[in-house]
Amino acid sequence: MGKTTNGPFRKFQNFNEAANQILKMLSDQMDINTLFIAQNDGETNTIKKAFNRNEELVTEDSLTPLNQTFCSLTIQYGQKPLKIEKISTDEDAAKLEIASQFENGSFMGIPIYYEDGKVYGTICGLDNHPFTFTEEHQEMFEMMSSLLTYILELEKARKEIQMLSSPVVPLSEQISILNVIGNITLVRAQQLVEDVVQKVGQEIEFLIIDFSGVTQVDSQIETNLLDLIKTLKIMGITPIITGISPLVALKVPHFAHSLKGERMEATLKIAIEQLGVGMPEKNEIRS
Repeated sequence: MGKTTNGPFRKFQNFNEAANQILKMLSDQMDINTLFIAQNDGETNTIKKAFNRNEELVTEDSLTPLNQTFCSLTIQYGQKPLKIEKISTDEDAAKLEIASQFENGSFMGIPIYYEDGKVYGTICGLDNHPFTFTEEHQEMFEMMSSLLTYILELEKARKEIQMLSSPVVPLSEQISILNVIGNITLVRAQQLVEDVVQKVGQEIEFLIIDFSGVTQVDSQIETNLLDLIKTLKIMGITPIITGISPLVALKVPHFAHSLKGERMEATLKIAIEQLGVGMPEKNEIRS
């Protein structure tokens, strides 16, 4: 029997989804009031994900100066979890303005690093009542910090691959080419729209979108591709569609029909020639 999508092998779409699930796993193992993951840029601490059991001690998306947070102490402490059994009696924690809100409270945190050693932020536990941190809790925090580092690197690699899989190549000051290659899934089609809009500048006049390198295609991508064309036109860029293969025509039958009125050419070479850009002869390339 196959595994269901609701099982332990669920695929996360991004870091935030994974972070949310990690906090849920931690909350099942320890009954501390609040667990949260924060990101910082060296100056500001941003709560990315938070789990509050009884009282809302931490709010998602809230921003605080980093030097006024327990997270700053965590980062200064280093690679091991910082455990503060009683905030009011801890020499460093008691100096912070927020300490008065957690006089009898407890805190534990550990940094989350990128692979190159740069700090992403922290994963922390917080309570406004005394809480006893065990060795098992410490080990769980260390393990989850390492897991989040791994997920950060996976997300970074995925974004780099996505950027490379939708290359926009300048042909001249007014013309660029988008070579759509490989397997076009629904998720990739959605990402394609975002990537291309970020890459092309409004200074170009034409974007040639070439589909000749497509090897597989999801039949549900029509809306996303049409959204890309509409967005380009709103930006003042004329899209020119080339290389619609029999595979694309069969898998997405309404796509070609929806392109009536748009500029289309059979091949990339024809589109370039139609725009008046000369292609070098073989002897010119050799010389």
